[in-house]
Amino acid sequence: MAEWNAYFRNDDDGVAQEEGEQPQDYKITGRNCLIFLVDASKEMFIKGEDGELSNFDMTMQVVRSVYTRKIISSPGDLVALVFYGTKQSKDPTNSFKHVYVYHSLSELGAKQVQQVDALRGEKGALLAAETMGSDETSLCDALWCCANLYRDCKLQLGHKLLLVFTCRDQPHGGDSPKDRLARTQASDLRETGVVIELMHLMKAGGFDVSLFFRDVVTPPEDESELGLQLEPCEKLEDLQKRVRAKELRKRAMTRLNLCLGEGVSVAVGMYSIAVTARKPSTIRLYRKSNEPVRSKTRTFHTQTGSLLLPSEIKKAQVYGNKQIVMEREEVDAIKKFDDPGLFLIGFKAMEKLKVYHHIRPAVFLYPEEGEVKGSSCLFSALLTKCIERNVFALCRCISRRNYPPRFVALVPQKEEVDEGKVQTTPPGFNVIYLPFADDLRNLDPPQAPCASQTQVDKMREIVHKLRFKYRSEAFENPVLQQHFRNLEALALGMMAPDDIEDLIMPKVDQIDRRLGPLVQDFKDLVYPADYNPDTKPGAKRKADAGGTAEKKPKVEVSEDELRAHIQKGTLGKMTVALLKEACKQFGIRTTGTKKQELMDALIKQLAACDSR
Repeated sequence: MAEWNAYFRNDDDGVAQEEGEQPQDYKITGRNCLIFLVDASKEMFIKGEDGELSNFDMTMQVVRSVYTRKIISSPGDLVALVFYGTKQSKDPTNSFKHVYVYHSLSELGAKQVQQVDALRGEKGALLAAETMGSDETSLCDALWCCANLYRDCKLQLGHKLLLVFTCRDQPHGGDSPKDRLARTQASDLRETGVVIELMHLMKAGGFDVSLFFRDVVTPPEDESELGLQLEPCEKLEDLQKRVRAKELRKRAMTRLNLCLGEGVSVAVGMYSIAVTARKPSTIRLYRKSNEPVRSKTRTFHTQTGSLLLPSEIKKAQVYGNKQIVMEREEVDAIKKFDDPGLFLIGFKAMEKLKVYHHIRPAVFLYPEEGEVKGSSCLFSALLTKCIERNVFALCRCISRRNYPPRFVALVPQKEEVDEGKVQTTPPGFNVIYLPFADDLRNLDPPQAPCASQTQVDKMREIVHKLRFKYRSEAFENPVLQQHFRNLEALALGMMAPDDIEDLIMPKVDQIDRRLGPLVQDFKDLVYPADYNPDTKPGAKRKADAGGTAEKKPKVEVSEDELRAHIQKGTLGKMTVALLKEACKQFGIRTTGTKKQELMDALIKQLAACDSR
């Protein structure tokens, strides 16, 4: 199997690479759409105590961060920005009052980011008051306008999300007819597949979602999914976390059936929790028109030059000095072990799973209720029992068609939420790919002098002083950050990119304050008294006067040895130096220094000697 994958790993046969494969969602194939519906009433512009940001300014900062993130990670997504409760009205049909469509549903660019930047801060509040103003509120008209934006889009739409930002729990002041119309319009939106989420902000007296918005937002699909948050957002960081949790579309790498026994299967999806961030791939542009260039590959016959169809291309494998030609279907049949899926083998205690069993990044397993009804209930029961008994499930996994089987461990994971009731750890199983027997090898580490117990204790004290709580999200890649800052400055016409802080550089001053004299004490225990790391190593000792460096003796190869090598086919194992020396013995003049040229010259010379 490894040889076939090595021969045909670049073929486009519908099989993706396991390492670093991108998530794929086969149910939703259209563009993801996101509409920010922001309350522009006077209450949104009230600043908090001690000069804190107003709710409107917090919202604009979040919108700006989502805009830049979408441009970098999802440039094909469609985003719109709509304000309601405004004095001025603006929409494509000019038929809604107190609704201002600031950005229509389209792909994002530098112009939209600059326009959102203009709405931030005190100057942004003044600009918003001049441009839109604040007046009566009609959430029904705002939702209707958003529905028209979705409807009038010419592109095929996939996941449709509507985020509502407000600090008023009764947008109509208790007006029952307006509330009823807004609830009806929200229900119509939900029936068309639009997911409505509430991002409610802090206000004096608190925010009661049960007064109106509980009937407007989209309920969660299952009990385990994070639904409507009861507590409003007080800080910018909390709002950004909540928006990111709702806005980030979770796409499954693949969807499989977890077979628990004969006739019992659970539909699950595999998700990649963490992916290595990389620079975006380069796009080749046509020099004259500056348009992207698309490359196409065609295969031609080497003798006739005619174009070959896919059905005319065969695959071959050399075995026993013979070329075995196979059809593409035969190669697929050889690769296929079984249909994709997870097959439960049994359960093992968590103590059996060792650290060295983790040979590649794990993926996350979560039920897919939309594929098989009842999957969430059975999956939750299995997860609960595994956590109670502290065991993991051992399974055979075939993630895709024509993939070789792998043994995996399904490690249970509890749900965790932070103080703001935002989910930080989802419930489910971590899929740990287990190694095969030949993946484990015994290494012979180099022998080094052992440290004394005093040195070990001193180093343990140093390590204890330097310990801190590690969080991967606290350290950003400075190269990537600088790259995207440069792109942002170029696109927005900035004079210079914003400065970045390299968080991976050690904080020398803080380390010195924590350690104090421990470093010098450790040096005194390990290094000799006269040791100076800044001194250069001593120069190499020269040869004695009158002495000469000892040359390596020349190795001569006899003619019989050369003939024996040629007969056995081992002439290529000789070094270039030996082949050159053999050429000199036979008086062969060689202009090149490549091994193949020297071998050909020797074979030709010996063949000429035999003919004589």
